[in-house]
Amino acid sequence: MSGSDEDEVLKAGSEEEEVEKREISGQADQLESCPLTQDIMAKSLSLLCHTGNGLSHAYVRLDLKSKGLTDLALISSFIHLRYLDFSSNHLSDFSPLADLTQLLWVKGDGNLLQRFEGQPFGQLTYLQWLSFANNRLFDVKGIGGPALETLNLTGNGIQTMQGLEYHNLTNLVTLELRGNCLETTDGIYLPNLRHLYLAQNNLKRLEGLEKLEHLKTLNLRDNQLETLDGLSPNMKCLQYLNVRGNLISSMRALRNLVSVGQTLKALVLLENPLAKTDDYRMYVISHLSQLERLDKDPITAEEKSAAQEKEFDDEYTEDQEDN
Repeated sequence: MSGSDEDEVLKAGSEEEEVEKREISGQADQLESCPLTQDIMAKSLSLLCHTGNGLSHAYVRLDLKSKGLTDLALISSFIHLRYLDFSSNHLSDFSPLADLTQLLWVKGDGNLLQRFEGQPFGQLTYLQWLSFANNRLFDVKGIGGPALETLNLTGNGIQTMQGLEYHNLTNLVTLELRGNCLETTDGIYLPNLRHLYLAQNNLKRLEGLEKLEHLKTLNLRDNQLETLDGLSPNMKCLQYLNVRGNLISSMRALRNLVSVGQTLKALVLLENPLAKTDDYRMYVISHLSQLERLDKDPITAEEKSAAQEKEFDDEYTEDQEDN
């Protein structure tokens, strides 16, 4: 995802936003009933494909975006659907999807989902991509999917990852949790995760990351981290780390980067107090021999040579910390 996309993600969890969420949630029961109808279905189906036996055809894509829907009951009979977009509606009950066993791709952004428990997504054995950004989620209990590879939960009110059952998400590769209310990374125990996006939470601690041995991308932008304690040598595949816009002020924090220095290719530390320190760039380059980009700028051969010649010892580090 590009830097411009990151900038567009709004900070979640403020007091004003929480009040608004409660107000909207309270209004959900007062919404005028608007069930899915045959007429809406007829206008929203597309992509004619062979069915499982290869002898018949059926429409497999359904676009129900912004229809004002409060009820999906009718959808249960359209068992050949593979791609489903019902974003920007007023939906909270997705039990009718239980019969849609061929689903591969589901987008439910901007609805009223409050919890995954009791919902059918874990039963959809072929589902690979699922997005419920900007809903009413406060936890992740009950989420699962044997084939799920990408899960987007951006812009909810998720406060903890406790209850995440890693054995239900063994194929998950990308997890989007931007703009939630997390204070720690503890609980994200996903064995095959490659890309983790945690920008714009309330993170104060990095915990449990040693379990993410296959992680390549870690985005921690715009949080409240003062150190990088929690980065682990077990993260043997980490190539991109973004901690822009945190509270890192001590040179000592950079020592933790050495634990992932053998694989790290790109590092972003802009908008931390530390980034204003004299010789900060040279210090980082001297300690991370494999680094190719720092703060979006490529590291030149001249910089690497200069950093190797410059000596940085503990006395220098302590002097910088006292300034």
